[in-house]
Amino acid sequence: MGFRGIIFDFNGVLVWDTPLHHAAWQEMARRLRGQPFSEAELENYVNGRTNSDINSYLLGRAVGEEELAGLVKEKENIYLDMCRDLGKDFTLSPGAQDLFDELIRRNIPFTIATSSEIGNLSFYREHFALDRWFAWEKVVYDDGSMAGKPAPDFYLEAARRLGLSPADCVVVEDAPSGIEAARAAGIGHIVGLGPAEGHAQLLALAGVKQAVASLREIDSGKLLKTGGGEKKIL
Repeated sequence: MGFRGIIFDFNGVLVWDTPLHHAAWQEMARRLRGQPFSEAELENYVNGRTNSDINSYLLGRAVGEEELAGLVKEKENIYLDMCRDLGKDFTLSPGAQDLFDELIRRNIPFTIATSSEIGNLSFYREHFALDRWFAWEKVVYDDGSMAGKPAPDFYLEAARRLGLSPADCVVVEDAPSGIEAARAAGIGHIVGLGPAEGHAQLLALAGVKQAVASLREIDSGKLLKTGGGEKKIL
């Protein structure tokens, strides 16, 4: 197909931690409103959304900067404690490391565009030794300066940092809000990642061209052109 670069969502794509995030948000929902999220709420108002969006929905009002910082820290402490409890069992998703190595060998630009904030991202960076593969200045995360998914800002910025047009990029996403963000950004090829039994629903979403159960199913040789990125030595 000849696309020139690839952008990965993180949570639910590069690490299969959705149950941990859901558990942490459910605890926050119980603390803040006395009842957990419904499954529909998790899908529509949590998955792929920024901390600001989720907390505003949870509280039913806009949340100021100082209050938001405290809520974010509280939720992320719950989540990170769960991750640390897993230790070495908290791993990158199947096929991720092999795909990263292949992209580097073929000199194909790639990066991350995630709704995670810097605290979580710093933990991932150290725990997974992400500097082996990623140029950190090209990683896009929730620093409060951009509209969150499903707005296109994260993917527009990620493509800009790769030095590519969105139409020349592949995006791998698991959440409907992230898929809509990629579509709105004009991404050339959107891959939906999720269990095989959910592929029909993924493919029904506007913009999704391919559905996979893991990164092992992504054939970069067919999907991406060799060359075009800054060479990184393994």
